[in-house]
Amino acid sequence: MSEAHAANSTAVPEVQTKRDEATAPPAYHVATQGGIHKVESVARVWGPKSKWCLWIGVALASYVYSLEGNTTYLYLAQATSFFGQHSLLAAVTTVQAITIAICKPVAAKISDVFGRAEAFAVTIALYVVGYIIIAACQNVNDYAAGAIIEYAGYGALQILLQILIADGQFNVSWFVTSLRWRGLVSSCVSIPFFINFAVAGKIGAQVIEHTGWRWGYVMFIFIMPASLALITATLFWGQHRAKKLGLVATEYVDKAGGPTAAAAKDTTPIVRRIVNHLIDMDAFGLLLFAAGWSCLLLPLTLVNRATLTWQSHQIIAMLTVGPIILIFFVFYEAKLAPTPLFPLRFFKNYSIVACALIGFFDFVSFYLQYTYQYSFIYVTKFEAWSLSDQNYFAYTQSLCLTFFAILAGFIQLGTRRTKWLLVIGLAIRLIGVGLMIKSKGANGSTGLLVMAQIIQGAGGGIASCSCQLISQAIVPHQDVATVTAFNLLFAEIGNGVGNAIAAAVWRSHMPANLDKELAGLLPEANITAIYGSITTATSYGSDSAIYQGVVAAYGETMKVLLIAATCIAVVPLLLSVSITDVYLSDAHNAVEHEDLGGRPMGGATDEEKQRHSEDN
Repeated sequence: MSEAHAANSTAVPEVQTKRDEATAPPAYHVATQGGIHKVESVARVWGPKSKWCLWIGVALASYVYSLEGNTTYLYLAQATSFFGQHSLLAAVTTVQAITIAICKPVAAKISDVFGRAEAFAVTIALYVVGYIIIAACQNVNDYAAGAIIEYAGYGALQILLQILIADGQFNVSWFVTSLRWRGLVSSCVSIPFFINFAVAGKIGAQVIEHTGWRWGYVMFIFIMPASLALITATLFWGQHRAKKLGLVATEYVDKAGGPTAAAAKDTTPIVRRIVNHLIDMDAFGLLLFAAGWSCLLLPLTLVNRATLTWQSHQIIAMLTVGPIILIFFVFYEAKLAPTPLFPLRFFKNYSIVACALIGFFDFVSFYLQYTYQYSFIYVTKFEAWSLSDQNYFAYTQSLCLTFFAILAGFIQLGTRRTKWLLVIGLAIRLIGVGLMIKSKGANGSTGLLVMAQIIQGAGGGIASCSCQLISQAIVPHQDVATVTAFNLLFAEIGNGVGNAIAAAVWRSHMPANLDKELAGLLPEANITAIYGSITTATSYGSDSAIYQGVVAAYGETMKVLLIAATCIAVVPLLLSVSITDVYLSDAHNAVEHEDLGGRPMGGATDEEKQRHSEDN
């Protein structure tokens, strides 16, 4: 076995689980990459003004990230309906989910190898290119191409914000992004949603009703680069200053003027460096991973009653090749990859694997019901609710998720524990998903619909704040970006699986239900048009038998999706029970005992121990 494989197979040691383990817990060594050296060096050059610039930059990026996500989501159903291909909505979202899943480890690798600032620059480019393609698209295929590129930027920005918080780059005091505070600070990134809950729905409604869905994307061609400019420029400034001062986070000289060290210049040829970076990012492994999941999931979204059936040779070929590629991916990562996408030691730690699987199954359950939720509400509540009301409903769960995630962060701050918060959150979420079976009937009351969203959001917020924190706590700083990507990748694959299954159910049940409800009322061509567009489905009067038949068909199809979502929501709860109950100390993690600049903290002082006792 090569040295790289030996390092990657190192077992993760026991982590700090008790309050009295204040001295450094067992640690293991992993080679620190260039981007991490930059992070730890930059942490030593921040001044008050640069910290404020970083804080403001993160706040601005978080706000626009939230605004973009909560408005462009509304345009997807409109865009696919515009091209008469509403049933392909899930195919687009499945590809988007696979893209997000792949781009997160890539973004994490880029930030580890090149630096956090460089990763943000790539993110801006992806956003702009994606929006331009979408704005100019002439068919659903062009739209999907642009959406894939845009979602690569979306996924990269999501993980980069979480990585920066885990780095502890914008602390105003030494303790802010320690384990104890990290859940709260990470949750606070979503605070802008409280504002966007009020404005995003109205923006989306105005765009759809007056300017058209294309302009909803055009405006972000200018907004995203402007909003990310401050955080990117501040990070580049910090890296430049650290390089100019010759600071290297792993070398320290105790001098009155501060630690200094000369940074060695990389003289490797540019081509060799590019090859090394591709190897370090496990580019071939990522390609296998994306190809395997695409071949496995896309057939579920493409099968229909006409051109593509389960017996079509294209579908059979994709369903056969997909699993083969994924099996080879596992073999390649375990035996052949010079730098595996994820260290094998991750798979030897139950808590890391369990957190990843919790995210996977939770997202499968969520997207089974969420993929066609907007379409369902748009059709069944077309006259009862205004477009703004429908948009507000679409955001209700996310609003509750944000509020309860912040609440969970405060509980973590006081108790220094989070495992049982995770268990409780997943139990509440399961109740909320189950309640939706009744509330989302074709004639479900507004009260039940909203209550189901609130309960599910409450449980999801508590669980999300806890799950990521646990996985970050039990790895060293070098692995924080990778383990964060590991969890988010599994979650986004769950997103793709949920979307694909939802599409398969929708494409098999909805046409049959429409035929059953509208037989004798409309010719087949009209029924096909209703299936292909939500705007066509609402073009019939609410008192007509045709519209009532459409509503009944939507209700029957959603019922199948909700029953499946409830069954799958049981799995995350079972997985959470045996996860490590990590003690949330004031260190960066529960494996090393270092400050945010990578310097050893040493044992806890008597004063610190006393403070720990008082806090608990």
